[in-house]
Amino acid sequence: MTASASKMYEGTPMTTTTTDTRPRSAWATYGRWWLLAPGSALYLLTVFVLAMVSLTVLITLLSTGGGLIVLVIGLPLIVLALVVARGFGIAYRWLLQVTGLPAIAEPTWNKDTSDREGFWLTLTRPIRNGHYWVYLVHGMIVSPIVSIATFTLTTVWLSVSLGGLTYWFWGSFLPRNDGNDWGQYVSAAMPWLLGGWTSWTVEVVLYLIAGVLFAITLPWAVGGFARLHHAIARGMLGRWPSDDLAAEVRAEAAARGAAVQAEDAALRRLERDIHDGPQQRLVRLQLDLAALERRAAAGDADAAVQLARESQVHAKAALDELRALSAGVAPPLLQDRGLAAALGAVAAGTALPVGVEVDPEVDTMVSPEIARTVYFVVAELLTNAVKHSGASAARLKASVRPAFGAQPAMLDVWVVDNGHGGADFRSGHGLEGLRDRVAGLRGVLVVDSAVGGPTTVGAHIPLSPVPA
Repeated sequence: MTASASKMYEGTPMTTTTTDTRPRSAWATYGRWWLLAPGSALYLLTVFVLAMVSLTVLITLLSTGGGLIVLVIGLPLIVLALVVARGFGIAYRWLLQVTGLPAIAEPTWNKDTSDREGFWLTLTRPIRNGHYWVYLVHGMIVSPIVSIATFTLTTVWLSVSLGGLTYWFWGSFLPRNDGNDWGQYVSAAMPWLLGGWTSWTVEVVLYLIAGVLFAITLPWAVGGFARLHHAIARGMLGRWPSDDLAAEVRAEAAARGAAVQAEDAALRRLERDIHDGPQQRLVRLQLDLAALERRAAAGDADAAVQLARESQVHAKAALDELRALSAGVAPPLLQDRGLAAALGAVAAGTALPVGVEVDPEVDTMVSPEIARTVYFVVAELLTNAVKHSGASAARLKASVRPAFGAQPAMLDVWVVDNGHGGADFRSGHGLEGLRDRVAGLRGVLVVDSAVGGPTTVGAHIPLSPVPA
C-alpha cells in the first residue's frame, strides 16, 4: 500500500470526544460568565432593533393581508408575512451565535411529502406548517415584548456600571448647585456614617459603590437576559419532537425503499448467475446422462465410461458454483464463527495482499442482518479492487464506535487500496448497488477515490442492540 493510502487510512478512523467532568471553581465559572458578557450585551442591544423592525414589518403585512382577504391579493400577502417571519426567525437564531450559547437546530419546513403539485398547494404550504405561525407570533409579539424589557434593563446595568465607576471624573464637569446637592441630603440623613463629608465626596462614594455592585453583577444580568432569549428561541424557533419523529419516519421509509431495491437487484443477479452457471452445467449433465444411457444400452463400454467421467466433472463444477453462490448470500463461516472470522477469510481469499484489522466486538455488537450485508459489501469491494483498481495491496478495517449521547453505536468498515483510483457512484454499477444495500440499514457508504489513487471506501452503519 502506498504511503498516501496509509496516511489517508490512518486519518479516517473515528474520533473520541472526551468531556472534562471535573467541577469548576467559583472563580472559573465567574470568569466564564465574563467571557460571554460582551457578546450577550451586544446581542441584547442589537436584538432590540431587530425586534422593532420585525414588529413593524410583520404587523403591516399581516394587517394588510387580513384586510384584503376577501380579495385574491390578501392570501398571498398573508403567506408573504409568514415567509418574512421565517426570515426574521432565522436572523434571530443567527444573532444568538454571538452570545456563545448552543446553536438552535433548524426546524423542518417542508412537511408536505405528498406528490401533489399545483399553484395553490405550493402557495399555501406555509399556512399549513405550524412553524411559520409560531415564527410569526415570535417576531410580532413575543420578541418585541421581551426585547423591550431586556434592552431597558441592559441599558440600566451598563449605564450604572460604567457611569458609577467613572463618576469621579465626568461628574466634576457637571454644574453644581451648592447647598442643594443630593449628596448633602444623604450626609444629613446619616450623620453617624457620613458626618463631616462634603456632598461631592458622598456622591462619588455612593456612585462608586453602585458602579461596583452593578459591574460585579453585570455578567450575570446580561447572561441571564441572553439565556432568556435563547430559551424562548429554542422553544419557538427550534425543532419540535414531531420534526424528529417525522424525520425518523422518512428515514425509515427511505431505508426500506433502498433495502427493497437492493434485494431486488441481488435476486436478479443471483438468478442471472444461476442461469449462466449451474443451470447450464446441469443441462449439460442431463444430456450426458441420457447419452450415457444410450451407450450403455448399445454395449459401448468405453464411450459410456468417458461420458461418466465428463458427467462427474460437470457435476462437481455445478456443485462448486452453487457453493460459491450460497457463500455470497449467507456463507457458512459467517453463521458458524461470526463476522470477524468471515471478514478474515474473505480477505485471505482475495487475489492480492490484504491487511486486516477487525475489532473483536463486531461479533457481539453486530446483528446477523447487518453482518450479512457487511460481508457482502466487503467481498464486493475487494473483488472490485482486484478486477478494476489495478491495486497491489489493500487494507480492511472494521471497528465499533461506541454510542455517544443521542447517537447510537456505529459500525465503521473501511476498505483502502493503492490502485489508480477514479471510482465513483454511477447508476447501474456496483458501488451504486452497495450504497443501496448500506442505505437499507440506514447507513451511509462514502467513497474517496481521486484519479491516481488511492481509493478509500467506508461503510458506516448504526447498530441496534443484539438480542440475547
